[in-house]
Amino acid sequence: MKSIISARAASIPKNVFLAMDLAKATARASGLEVIDLSIGSSDLAAPPEAVQELSRAALDPSTMGYGLFQSSLPFRAAASTWMNSRFELNLESQHVLSLIGSQEGLAHLLLALTDPDDTILAPDPAYPSYFGAFALAGLKPHYLPLELLHGFLPDFSRIPENAARAAKLMVLNYPNNPTAGVASLEFWHDALEFCKNYDILLIHDAPYTEMTFGNYIAPSALQADPKLTRTVELHSFSKTHHMAGLRIGWAAGNLEMLNALAQTKGVIDFNQYLGIQRAAIKALESDPAQVRRDAQTFQDRRDALMNALRKIGWNAPTPQASMYVWTQLPEYSNSFDFCEQLCLQTGLALAPGRAFGLQGEGWVRFALVQPPAKLEEAVKKLEKYLKSIP
Repeated sequence: MKSIISARAASIPKNVFLAMDLAKATARASGLEVIDLSIGSSDLAAPPEAVQELSRAALDPSTMGYGLFQSSLPFRAAASTWMNSRFELNLESQHVLSLIGSQEGLAHLLLALTDPDDTILAPDPAYPSYFGAFALAGLKPHYLPLELLHGFLPDFSRIPENAARAAKLMVLNYPNNPTAGVASLEFWHDALEFCKNYDILLIHDAPYTEMTFGNYIAPSALQADPKLTRTVELHSFSKTHHMAGLRIGWAAGNLEMLNALAQTKGVIDFNQYLGIQRAAIKALESDPAQVRRDAQTFQDRRDALMNALRKIGWNAPTPQASMYVWTQLPEYSNSFDFCEQLCLQTGLALAPGRAFGLQGEGWVRFALVQPPAKLEEAVKKLEKYLKSIP
């Protein structure tokens, strides 16, 4: 019998989080209270004006048709206006393309811009869906290690000449998941200069630009490439506006790259439901002060978690952004075994660093998706487990 599964599908890495889901289910079945800090899904409320607009749209029959390209113009205009205001850019609506989430956008963008066996420069550790998207497109990744010593930024001087010359694309993500590393505008100028020297296209996956703490303000990669010569940036409503289930985002930047993405998407999907687009417009037009208040909520959670970890002698880099704390396991190398046993024995679920790539081994990720008191309780569970290890 011929193989049912394609070689393309078979090449997609297994989802480590499925095993963690089983560990969580087993812990619940044994009577443990599970504190789930393994998934980066915001628990805050979406902007009320966006929810109200979605409710109104659901009663409007005109929103129920196919979302053809021209129907996305109001959303694209709102997204370009937001980016121009936030990052001091000069985008027009044609420089924006709606997405069914930035994860979808990245996967389709790779298909639109590369051919099988093309080389791509990509971070390690990285958001796990990257690895599947690279495999699906048949790419040859050359991984750029993100190390604490370098602030979880890639060192472009360490990229071998043959890899740089072969590369078609570079994918970066700042503020970073999982490391919570941040980038300066100077870094983006360096990245663009490197890409220009080797004729490489740049994709910046940027869902966390508004989840920043203290005085840090995240720049856009497009600020370093204002003429949009080789860059596309992906944005999402999942984090900033807590609308992950609505699956909407946008790509902005180089027109030729966006046109290739639109052509690819055109044979696979239509634009998002118009009601969701209208809700997204309301979110973009909502009070920026609320976005900052939400970021402060995650900063308060960060501080609570960091203080609790320090009390048990577990030091971690203090994040300036994102909704994660990325910390090295003390004298424990197998992150998956650690997280599985931690969950089975205490009910605390963390994300094993190995799920984010080879460089992630020996690390774990905390998602700041619970209030401070619950995060402190989580650290007590962690302390109890650490004391139980021989």
